[in-house]
Amino acid sequence: MPEDTIDYKAFSTRIRAQVLRMVHRAKSGHLGSSLSIADILAVLYGRILNVDPAQPDWPERDRFILSKGHAVSAVYVALAERGFFPRDWLLNYYLNGSHLPGHITYGVPGVEASAGALGHGLPIGCGMALAAKCDDKKYRVYVILSDGDCDEGSTWEAALFAHQHKLDNIVAIVDYNKIQGFGRTKEVLDLDPLAEKWHSFGWSAREIDGHDHRQIEQALLGIPFESERPSCIVAHTVKGKGVSFMEDDVAWHYRSPDDKQLREALDELGVSE
Repeated sequence: MPEDTIDYKAFSTRIRAQVLRMVHRAKSGHLGSSLSIADILAVLYGRILNVDPAQPDWPERDRFILSKGHAVSAVYVALAERGFFPRDWLLNYYLNGSHLPGHITYGVPGVEASAGALGHGLPIGCGMALAAKCDDKKYRVYVILSDGDCDEGSTWEAALFAHQHKLDNIVAIVDYNKIQGFGRTKEVLDLDPLAEKWHSFGWSAREIDGHDHRQIEQALLGIPFESERPSCIVAHTVKGKGVSFMEDDVAWHYRSPDDKQLREALDELGVSE
């Protein structure tokens, strides 16, 4: 998208509205997890990612990996908005015979890797980043992690690997909404101080408001090339962001809205059904 046409707020609102409709229609879950990354995706797909929807396999493209694969509905909307596949595909999300499975799946145009069990995205991303170095390619690899991903040993093994191999072409973005499937991170497995942990693994790390579009944009644009250090952005977010009765509530990790809740949620976003 040309820089002068970017309206991150409008883009993220479209993502949230479509996600609500899709989850309602499919009677699926993971709504809160998808809403919390809508602003990050709006910036990534609105400006940052160097991709070409007409050539999904373009060798020079940036790679994006959603390690928290259950939040896929938001990514599907962003891909449809960018033109990787028809918007009509969203109507059949997670239904029998759909092009769009309920966890992110390789083979959907624009999707680089499948993910389901947590802890796989960063290792895959490190492999892609190392391949780019070996092939003297200039693309970057961006990986969105959940706080649940940060409970997994494979994530921290990959973090060590990235530092060892000076993978300054990989960017980890932690969607730090502080709620996991069974409760708050403080109760399940306390991650704080999270940015300091990434620092101690040899990464450049910074913390931002994961719903402030300009902070997200500035953090991503400010990542230096050829620094010999991988980069991590700890994005403080709110699970269910954008719909007041869903925000910061673990129940919306599992629930789908009924007809009345869908209308109320869309009204809050200022859009029609």
